Amino acid sequence: MTALDATNSVTDGSVADVVESPRRRFFRRLRGRRAAVLSAAFLIAITVIGLLAPLIAPHDPLAQELTARRLPPLRDGYLLGTDNLGRDTLSRLMYGMRVAVSAAAISVSVGLVLGVVPALIAGFLGKRWDAVISRVADAFLSFPPLLLAMAIVGVMGPNLTNAMIAIGIVFAPRFYRVVRGAVISVREDTFIEASRSIGTPTGRIIRTHVLPHIFSPLIVQVSLACGFAMLAESSLSFLGLGVQPPDPSWGRMLAEGREAWNYTPWPVLIPAVAIILAVLACNTLGDGIRDSVGRENRSER
Repeated sequence: MTALDATNSVTDGSVADVVESPRRRFFRRLRGRRAAVLSAAFLIAITVIGLLAPLIAPHDPLAQELTARRLPPLRDGYLLGTDNLGRDTLSRLMYGMRVAVSAAAISVSVGLVLGVVPALIAGFLGKRWDAVISRVADAFLSFPPLLLAMAIVGVMGPNLTNAMIAIGIVFAPRFYRVVRGAVISVREDTFIEASRSIGTPTGRIIRTHVLPHIFSPLIVQVSLACGFAMLAESSLSFLGLGVQPPDPSWGRMLAEGREAWNYTPWPVLIPAVAIILAVLACNTLGDGIRDSVGRENRSER
């Protein structure tokens, strides 16, 4: 290879890096992180299985067969065995996936609505708005998250919907802190001042200039919050404040299986492993997303 060819090769590579869109750059980096890709595949799998549970579950998750109580896995047609009432563990696990995914989706959505909108107002307008809203957020942050969720569910009543709302309220101050910091870092930039100088409405500035800049830190926080939401829902259901019997959820399966732990550990171990894997997958995916965004000024090497 001649010196001219080498120079042309370097130039072509530099041009390719420059013209590559941020979205393609992000997915290229994310694909290079095998653990994050596997975590995303696992989360997609449990979402699909949960949605299709009524069609693919081998048994009715509520049907009791007292003659088949506490069967071990791979016995009498029950792939993962049965619980204390003879209900199929695999079917209840599948239906529990629906609850876990729903809890993550709805609670995170509630947290985003309650956290992002006030953060945009406080971060962009500042002054008194910032002082008042930040003090409210700090007050909620002073309580332990699970204890706060338990208090909210205790007031609203124990059921899945109230548990999701409670978890969303717990998330709101955390989303607020992340978004507020991102808005403050961008609100004094030159392009924001230029938009203000030509009379662009505040709402349009936030929608077209501010929101794209807070997306990266927000999506990382969302992925981590999904794992905490699954864990919080399981904890509330375990304590009797979430999903109510006989409906299946991973937390309910733990609570119902602990009574016979010394004799039949699989009704406890199976949902426990599912919770651990789901939370680990959310955290690993969040780490992968964090390492794949916001690196435009770093060297790829």
